Amino acid sequence: MDTSVPDGLRAAVERTWGAEIAAVEPLAGDASSRSYLRLRLRDGGPPSVVVMVLADSALPLSSEELAVFSEPLTELPYVNVDRFLRPLGMRIPDLYYDGQKEGFLLLEDIGDTPLREAAQAGSAADTEALYRQAIDQLLLLQISGTRKRDSTCIAFQQRFDRRLFAWEFEHFVEWGLEKRTGRPLPEADAKVLRPLFEDIAGRLDRAPAFLNHRDYHSWNLFVHDREIRVIDFQDALLGPATYDLATLLNDRDTPAVIAPDLEHRLVEYYYDAWHQAGGDPLSHDTVWHEYNLCLLQKACKVVGRFYYLELEKHKTGYSRYIPPTLATIRRVLERLPEYRPLQDIVARHFPQAER
Repeated sequence: MDTSVPDGLRAAVERTWGAEIAAVEPLAGDASSRSYLRLRLRDGGPPSVVVMVLADSALPLSSEELAVFSEPLTELPYVNVDRFLRPLGMRIPDLYYDGQKEGFLLLEDIGDTPLREAAQAGSAADTEALYRQAIDQLLLLQISGTRKRDSTCIAFQQRFDRRLFAWEFEHFVEWGLEKRTGRPLPEADAKVLRPLFEDIAGRLDRAPAFLNHRDYHSWNLFVHDREIRVIDFQDALLGPATYDLATLLNDRDTPAVIAPDLEHRLVEYYYDAWHQAGGDPLSHDTVWHEYNLCLLQKACKVVGRFYYLELEKHKTGYSRYIPPTLATIRRVLERLPEYRPLQDIVARHFPQAER
């Protein structure tokens, strides 16, 4: 047996399945502080399982900017939200073993094919079908999940409100405009930018709130046995209906897969499916406008976040996603003429994005 496996993990596998660990394989992570392993098992249990290795304390307060709880958490957010989502019929990985006190969870192995890669490998029809599946899962979360509100689920104790939207916009200013260049934001730009950001944050704050995944992008959706499986839902919270949709159709490099015509068809599919599922009445114009506001807000946050990860956390590789995200900002501003002054500021601060 691999002696690098902690005793607690080895014992958990034996208690759960009477199995032994035949091999341990590290899995690629992302921007989070968690790490993942794949265990190959023998003499019982599934052929393989995934280990979520928790960093530092086993009870983080979700994302740093979401730290809204007055009391320390007594349960891992992932486990708490998992318990709420499972009865909804969400296709999430089975939680085989809750070892949060030991610093790890044992999860179902759903393979290595994120939606992004599956979409690239298939035909245009296959890609659209996969994204429609992803929207179906999203609507299950947003409509059924919101209706079955449960105060014991931490997702209903946090909301994408004006404060959080403003925090994310400030993240863009701090890291995308100031710390990237080492210079403060010019006063003339600040007088234009901050009122625009405040207006968007206020509009989204006033939008009806529904349960959202928060990170519903194609790297958190896997294709397993031809079905979409959803992971990394621990930061779920209440927010505008179209927030997750904007993330799904416009994540860090989705523009290579989701062309504008497909984007429009999938937004239409979401709108039609929302009403067919009995969601609260939303007008077509409201959905489209709110979708674009969410898209603009999210893209600005992402630019700031990726510079933060590169400059502060020294996690390399994220800067390559900034040009397509800036292109998304330019594209959505063409749809929102009332916020076009932002385009001039982006062009001045990111001249390479205009080439």
